[in-house]
Parts: sequence; structure tokens; C-alpha cells
Amino acid sequence: DNLYVNMVKAGEASGALEVILQRLAEFKERAQSLKRTVQGAMIYPVVVILVATGIVGFILYYIIPKFAKIFEDFDTELPGITVLLINMSNIVVSYFYLFPVIPFSIWLLIKIVMKNKTGEYIVDYLKLKIPVIGKIISKATTARTCRTLGTLIASGVPILEALIIARDTSGNAVFVRAFQNIYVAIREGESMAVPLKESRIVDDIVVNMVDVGEETGALDVMLYKIADTYDEEVRVLVDAMISLLE
Repeated sequence: DNLYVNMVKAGEASGALEVILQRLAEFKERAQSLKRTVQGAMIYPVVVILVATGIVGFILYYIIPKFAKIFEDFDTELPGITVLLINMSNIVVSYFYLFPVIPFSIWLLIKIVMKNKTGEYIVDYLKLKIPVIGKIISKATTARTCRTLGTLIASGVPILEALIIARDTSGNAVFVRAFQNIYVAIREGESMAVPLKESRIVDDIVVNMVDVGEETGALDVMLYKIADTYDEEVRVLVDAMISLLE
């Protein structure tokens, strides 16, 4: 994927390919571990939801229509909740074929929208706003880009080139635009902290640590600290998300 290619590019540019490959392996292992953990946690709720949906669907499709015919023979006014249930049953019977089509259509629409740069930015922005998951995506992306940028700077890669590579490894259009603004600002002689703060993609503590790193000439060290801190926060958020899923 793009992350893998650009990380290798970063290793070649910095002359530290073995370090980058090691970090890439660690990142891939963490990502796979996270994926397995989330999948394991979702097995129970997914099974429950599927079984419950199947039972309710069966009741609405087969059982309720039989009761509806019986109620018609009563020739009396039914309670509102009963009428609602019968109407829901009628919808299921009449349009059952649409239920698998709707989620597929939504997925296809998102894929088509993301082919456009503006659409991709909107989708990635909305991803960051999803409760819990959005924070995980944001902090994981921040950790990855900071670690990549820190490795490049520590390896002697010029800051502008390092920013381009870090931008390409972010994997999120919101972060890509933010890093592009930082690139333009630094090229014009500004510091990194100011455009980073204006982008509002990271917490104030990240901006302050980057500012201190620039002032002291230890930007790579600060970027590593940010990455370590955010990796830990991602782990805590994932544990919280798993608890919510359960």
C-alpha cells in the first residue's frame, strides 16, 4: 500500500532503510494485532445482532401478516403500536429485496465519492468525527506521521523533503492538507508549530512539544515522544472501544 511504499522511500532517502523497515514491521504487527483484537471483540455482538435481525425479520415477514388477517376479521380499531407493527411488516414483505441493496449502495457511493479529492477529504474528515473510532484514527495517524518525520529528521533528511514523505504516509486527506500547509509555511520561512496549530488536527500539547523541539534543536526527540504518547493513548482508546463493543 501507499504507506509501505512511502516508508521504504523514506528509508532510502535517509540512508536508514533497516531502521524504517524495522519500524514498518512493528507498525504492521501492531495494526494486525489491533485488527485481530477488534475482530475478536466484535464476534459476540455481531452474532447477537445477526440472530436478532433474523428472528425479527422472520416475525415481520411470516408471523405478523397472519395476525394482520385475523385482526381484519375483528373489524375494530387497533392500538397505534399494533398498526405501526403491521405497517412495518407490510414494508418488509413488499420491499425485502432492498435491505441487502441499501448498505451495498452506501458502500459503493462512498467508494465513488472518494475518487474525487474533495469527496475524499470530506469522507476522511467525517471519519475523524466518529465517536471513539475517530479519535483512534486521528491519534494513530499522528503517531505514525510523527515517528516517520522524527526518523527522517534524525537521519539527516532535509525538513521539506521529510514533510513530503511524512505527508504521503499519513493515509488521511485531512492530514495530507495540513502537512501541505506546514510545507508551504516552512518554505516561506515560518516555524512548523504555527501552521500545525492552525490546522487543528492535533492537541495543543503536540503543538507545544513541536515548538519546544524547534527552539531547542531537538525536534526529532520531541516527535518520538509525541509518537510514544499517542501510541499509548491509542491502546487505551482501543481497550475502551472493545469494552463498549462487548
